[in-house]
Amino acid sequence: MSVQEKIETLRNELREHNYNYYVLDKPTVSDFEFDMRLKELQALEEEHPEFFDETSPTLRVGGAVTKNFETVTHESRMYSLDNSYSKEDLDDWEKRIQRILGDVPVAFTCELKYDGASINLTYEEGKLVRAVTRGDGFQGDDVTTNIKTIKSVPLQLKGDYPAKFDIRGEIILTLEGFAKMNQERLANGEEAYMNPRNTASGSLKLQDSTLVAQRPLECLLYSIVGKDLNFESQFEMLEKARQWGFKVPTVAKLCKTTEEVMRFVEAWDLKRHELPYETDGVVVKVNSLRYQEELGYTAKAPRWAMAYKFKAEQVLTVLNEITYQVGRTGAITPVANLEPVLLAGTTVKRASLHNADQIAKLDIREGDTVFVEKGGEIIPKIIAVDFTKRPRDSKPTIYRTHCPECGTELIRKAGEAQHFCPNDMGCPPQITGRIQHFISRKAMDIEGLGGETVELLFKEGLIRNYADLYLLTKEQIMPLERMAEKSAENLVKGVEASKAIPYERVLFGLGIRYVGETVAKKLAKAYKNIDALMMATEEGLVAVDEIGERIAQSVVQFFGDGTNQEIITRLKSYGLQFSLSEAQLKNQSDTLKGKTFVVSGVFETLGRTELKKLIEDNGGKVASSISSKTSYLVAGDKMGPSKRTKAENLGVPIISENEFLAMV
Repeated sequence: MSVQEKIETLRNELREHNYNYYVLDKPTVSDFEFDMRLKELQALEEEHPEFFDETSPTLRVGGAVTKNFETVTHESRMYSLDNSYSKEDLDDWEKRIQRILGDVPVAFTCELKYDGASINLTYEEGKLVRAVTRGDGFQGDDVTTNIKTIKSVPLQLKGDYPAKFDIRGEIILTLEGFAKMNQERLANGEEAYMNPRNTASGSLKLQDSTLVAQRPLECLLYSIVGKDLNFESQFEMLEKARQWGFKVPTVAKLCKTTEEVMRFVEAWDLKRHELPYETDGVVVKVNSLRYQEELGYTAKAPRWAMAYKFKAEQVLTVLNEITYQVGRTGAITPVANLEPVLLAGTTVKRASLHNADQIAKLDIREGDTVFVEKGGEIIPKIIAVDFTKRPRDSKPTIYRTHCPECGTELIRKAGEAQHFCPNDMGCPPQITGRIQHFISRKAMDIEGLGGETVELLFKEGLIRNYADLYLLTKEQIMPLERMAEKSAENLVKGVEASKAIPYERVLFGLGIRYVGETVAKKLAKAYKNIDALMMATEEGLVAVDEIGERIAQSVVQFFGDGTNQEIITRLKSYGLQFSLSEAQLKNQSDTLKGKTFVVSGVFETLGRTELKKLIEDNGGKVASSISSKTSYLVAGDKMGPSKRTKAENLGVPIISENEFLAMV
């Protein structure tokens, strides 16, 4: 046997042992035997670097150091999930599905929702080429070097895998592994980690991959994204992933009704404490991938999936003080400052009280003993007061009348839940909040500039609005606290680079009330440049798809303000993008303006997502279900019969993919 053959034999043997131990939990050799073979392979690879292989098991021991984690855009967005907490929520979701799909039988795949750090793994020709954190769903950090140290992540696949695909899952710490880590930390005189989820997430951003390799991390997979995939259902997808070498929990179940789903949920709500991992609910997915595609996504979440959250934990603690926070829009949020208490693995010190009505409704007072729970196990909230423990000298809470930051009298408009500080141009948290929103990742994404630095620049009088950022010099920044020459250079470069950010993100960054990412994109499509948008009327804005009166009024009010007009004039002079690019304009037209389309079935030339984009790029609107307002039903292969029947009954024209393409 040649040296190369010996190396390949050892690699294949160690891969199989890794798979048996870390994926199947069925070791076939002792730890000592495995270590001896690994050392033998390491020695051979060091002697013969010409046979280097990026998927070798020896690379799992770490050693590489990553100083800066590169930001990578996801090819397919990583969405959040909508939550449900009752059978009624689940039934309502099923009804929404049926309205879109028509009267067809829908089966569901139920999977446990593991509480870890989301990850996207990219494989090409069966090899792991990239691992990226979820980030904001649109882009995340490249942590490939660290992920390669996790033994349950295959570096080389086996079986009939596609040429290229992404697979998504959770990086988790087992409860046993987490406990051992803390035992070691305490023995070394170090502070214990608070919970497995945060510790797993933090592990992915450690600069030294050797340290990552020492942590008992695991990767549980649940979703595959790509083209030309050889399966038709979510349940089949999970089985395929197992065959290729991924660790996919076997507790997933195929359910034909929501009653079966609830039985699965109720069973695991009791059994979850027997699991080796933390789990906070069940993810319910429409099983058919064709139906998933037809259902599509809202602005935030897939319509075909729902997270059913287990009942939240509750604890009792004392409310020491009520303080008030001022947001970038001037909205006042009352905050309960609590006696620290452990809840669902984290120490809770504060909870939102939402608004004056909520305080009055629950009769919440300083000094009360209150019930705190985590809504969806994420955001702490006060749900009730234990009146038996209320102090005798307790006094009702009188809601604050003036801004805690600038002293301006608060206002509350009719129909608004919150009080507001109207001093938008003079109230410090509003000023810095707008700037922080402007520089955020989904807006201008300015490298080298964070919230603390914004506060510092404002405090030192260097900025009063986000236009001032473009006048900053290295010489002004360097004398500031924690600002060395390199940091100052990076900040100025980051500001300069942001001038290339596209129009729709600049529009979002302006911080117009009610204008989120999706609305900003709609406005940018409808009004190709900022000048046209600034001239828009409420009537014209309401005519734009999904723009209601409240948004229209807010946009007109924003651009009617003289200070905002002056800031935008300055930003234009600095070179920011305030119109769609030539490439964007080239791909857009008003050919389908005023027409509404429903897309259903499987298509030959275009994917459903591409077809929908083509409709929107040409001024049309895409609807999820057929109604009397539908202009056309674009019908593909395997379209549900109920959709065709409904279209025929309403007199909606049914066209083929080729007929649609001829229209554009």
